[in-house]
Amino acid sequence: MGYRLSLLEKSPLDEHEDAAGALRRTLELAKNAERWGYHRFWLAEHHNTDKLAISSPEIVIAWILAHTQHLRVGSGGVMLQHYSPYKVAENFNQLASLAPGRVDIGIGKAPGGLPLSTHALQHAVDPARKGDFAEQLSQLDDWLSVPVRGKDADALSATPQPPQSASRFLLGASEQSARLAASLGWNFVFAAHLNADERDISSALSAYSHDSHGKRALLAVPVIVADTTEQAARLVDKTQRYRVIASDGQSVNVGSHEQVEAYLRQSKAKSHRIEERQSEVLYGTGEDVHQQLETLQARYGVEEFIIDTPVSQPHARLRSLELLATSSVALA
Repeated sequence: MGYRLSLLEKSPLDEHEDAAGALRRTLELAKNAERWGYHRFWLAEHHNTDKLAISSPEIVIAWILAHTQHLRVGSGGVMLQHYSPYKVAENFNQLASLAPGRVDIGIGKAPGGLPLSTHALQHAVDPARKGDFAEQLSQLDDWLSVPVRGKDADALSATPQPPQSASRFLLGASEQSARLAASLGWNFVFAAHLNADERDISSALSAYSHDSHGKRALLAVPVIVADTTEQAARLVDKTQRYRVIASDGQSVNVGSHEQVEAYLRQSKAKSHRIEERQSEVLYGTGEDVHQQLETLQARYGVEEFIIDTPVSQPHARLRSLELLATSSVALA
């Protein structure tokens, strides 16, 4: 059975490169991704970092839509806790009106940064009124679903109303997130590039399939492809991932002890819990990696993979994604 391949792009800055250069490479990657046959191209949201160039995925989505023809473009994801659900709905209705049938809205629960940026982003937000994440997502779903006003001139809707709404995806790494997505009729993406624990993946995907009456989730995985297995192995980052969970309810996935320490310095929570997270990169030649993807497909029934390429060198990243796409395998 074939499967679709889609991309998650973070726009990493190369050494001695500014954000403008990184974003130009992101656009070139999107054009190549369309030519190579990738199905979706998603932009991640990160704050207060000089290593990644995207803090506002919606802006970059519009730019890429304008320079491509049929590639689906979306967020992977917008970090909803920082924003008004109404405004997020307006943004994606605007995008879907510019490119009907080509826009995805992916929503994440994580902060997309450490506590300093979270505090700044939520400076004017009343925690007592915004509700928990499930309530915020339900509000967003309502705003995306509200039809244009009829005879009631004072009715509120998230305009403009597109001819075809953005496709909705919830990004998560737990059974709880999977059940929330199913309860709202949203697509679900398990973030195995952040949590590769087989029990967590299996329980989340099984719960989603059950609660959504057989609908299949997507799986985000880290992939590195090179001309030889040895070359790919040299590109694999061996760092362990960690999840820091604060007593105030905030949590974040980080990739180093230094980031853990930075989180603890910036957080105002009274206590923290730190969990190690598995992170298993699929690597090798194109044929090697497709065999690994086929194994995951057989194990979890996945029909689409979101590919994260954790390589900072621009040429190696581009080559990895080209080899993955052009290797001989029957894709859906």
